[in-house]
Parts: sequence; C-alpha cells; structure tokens
Amino acid sequence: MASIWLEGPLVLGLGATHLVLLGLTFIVTTLTVVPGRATLLQSGVHLVLFAAFLFLAVSP
Repeated sequence: MASIWLEGPLVLGLGATHLVLLGLTFIVTTLTVVPGRATLLQSGVHLVLFAAFLFLAVSP
C-alpha cells in the first residue's frame, strides 16, 4: 500500500529469510483474525514464528 503513494522504490531492508517469515506471519495472522477467536494452537504458532525470527536475527 505504501509503495502506491511513494514515488521511489520501497525498500524494507529485510533479507530473504526475514521476508519469508513476514509472509508467514501475515498468513497466520489472517487465519487467526478472520474467524474472530484465536485458539491456543494458533497462539503457539505465533510464538514459534516470533522465536524463529529472534533466533535468525541474532545468528544470521
């Protein structure tokens, strides 16, 4: 959405691994928000994604 309003190219500054994690986070968030309630399993998946991001951010 931001790239529509900006004149230049939009650079996120993320590597390929982080872009995959960002895409997975968007997909999991959409699957969690659309039904209206989050289950314990879905929140666990969010925590695993966050842990993977932290691990990969510290040790590239």
